[in-house]
Amino acid sequence: MASSSVDDSVFAQLRQPIDPKVHQQRERQLDDRIHSVYEKSQQRQTELLGINSHKPVTISSIRVLGAPNTRHGFLERLFHPVLSHNRQGSYTLEEALQELGGAVDKLNRLDIFQQPISTYIDTPDQTDASTTPTDHAVFITAKERGRYTIKTGTEAGTAEGSAYINAQLRNIFGGAESLNANASLGTRTRSAYSANFDTPVLSDPDLRWQIGGLASSTLKHWASHEEILKGGNTRFLWQTGARSKHEFMYSGLWRQVTGLAEKASPTVRADAGDSFKSSLTHTWTSDTRDLPMLPSRGYLLKTVTELAGFGPLQGDVGFGKFQFDSQAAIPIPIPGIPGESGVSFTAGLRGGLLLPLSPGAQSQATQSRLNDRFQLGGPTDVRGFRLSGLGPRDGQDAVGGDVFAAGGAALLVPLPRVGKDTPLRLQAFINGGRLLALKSADSTRDGDGAHDGGAAGSLLATVGDLTKELPSAAAGIGLVYAHPAARFELNFSLPLVVRKGEEGRKGLSFGVGIDFL
Repeated sequence: MASSSVDDSVFAQLRQPIDPKVHQQRERQLDDRIHSVYEKSQQRQTELLGINSHKPVTISSIRVLGAPNTRHGFLERLFHPVLSHNRQGSYTLEEALQELGGAVDKLNRLDIFQQPISTYIDTPDQTDASTTPTDHAVFITAKERGRYTIKTGTEAGTAEGSAYINAQLRNIFGGAESLNANASLGTRTRSAYSANFDTPVLSDPDLRWQIGGLASSTLKHWASHEEILKGGNTRFLWQTGARSKHEFMYSGLWRQVTGLAEKASPTVRADAGDSFKSSLTHTWTSDTRDLPMLPSRGYLLKTVTELAGFGPLQGDVGFGKFQFDSQAAIPIPIPGIPGESGVSFTAGLRGGLLLPLSPGAQSQATQSRLNDRFQLGGPTDVRGFRLSGLGPRDGQDAVGGDVFAAGGAALLVPLPRVGKDTPLRLQAFINGGRLLALKSADSTRDGDGAHDGGAAGSLLATVGDLTKELPSAAAGIGLVYAHPAARFELNFSLPLVVRKGEEGRKGLSFGVGIDFL
């Protein structure tokens, strides 16, 4: 009976609810113990590595576990150079860990394995006569990501809404290949379909080759037409450092300017119809910004050079095109606030020029086409102006220009009571720019619209005109939200300098994008 009463009291105590404060205290104690054990193990590991860092070791074998869908030859090319018998001289333990860390980092960047990837080093069986006292075996434990992903959703951007579906196949042939297909329908980009195949070259995530195709139909209301694109491209990507990369691309595009509005200008009507662009493009990017969507320090330098229809490229469109983009950000310390204040100053400058060339077998350069020229103005570049609101116009149509320059600066401050660690900022900005059509040195054209004095002379004269007058400019304040996928801005803008024909926009404007001035 006594035993029964004791059991009853024990079960009664177990049935009683635990005080939440006691439960939280126990959880904290458990967390503290786990953290203490982890710190001690890390400290012990650091001590052991320090003591043995110059100890000679030999990497005799490397095995990757948990990669059934990845080709053995693909992984072998990645890890083979790390094995001791494939290099001159012996390893120290420190050198071996550095080499293994670099190879595992490449494995991570192939984007076919879940993180983290674990690495274990052990001595082989000493009863094996083929082993030596310095031999070490490496075991890399990984887990492959799913073979496919399908996403659907809606997007809202600058003057556009769309719905999309995206499908991605990973590690198709066991060599980190991927196939990405996308389809979307929207208000401005009425339809867009694309497919892109990507593969690393020689198992190196820093060298990639891509080939793809696209078909799209985009309504360009600022120039009273619709543009249809169909074509393909192939590109080679070379990551030259943690913050810099090169991209070389060939593209062939059939383009159609169609669906002209009833009030379309003569300039738009002259470029209506079909054209084929065959071009080579080189893009160089160096980006040290801490957060590209909301930088507080670092810089961006980017150049894009395109050559179309020249020599063997053929096509019926010929031009040389160069663009550059730059941005710099610095944090601003505030007296009385320890550490980072969250206040930063950013400034950007971008520009471009387009030089018409003789396409194919033609002997004379043609005038640039509507769908090759630059457009300027809108919530993501020169704020305070409507989309394509700057530059040459023909009636109500923005027909674009051949030379442009734009710049801006902004002061970003954390919201009161929200804090500096959130992606919300208040901004005060000023920006401006000019977009000009190519013209001859004496500012005249002949009767058929061709440029006098040669295209090169026209280009130099037009570049000189950029600085002869004040740029069209605007200033304002706004709210910035930096999402990992895009940046959102709600601004109140006041145009300061507006030229005749240009379309300034006083008041509120909303912008979404990944590339702001």
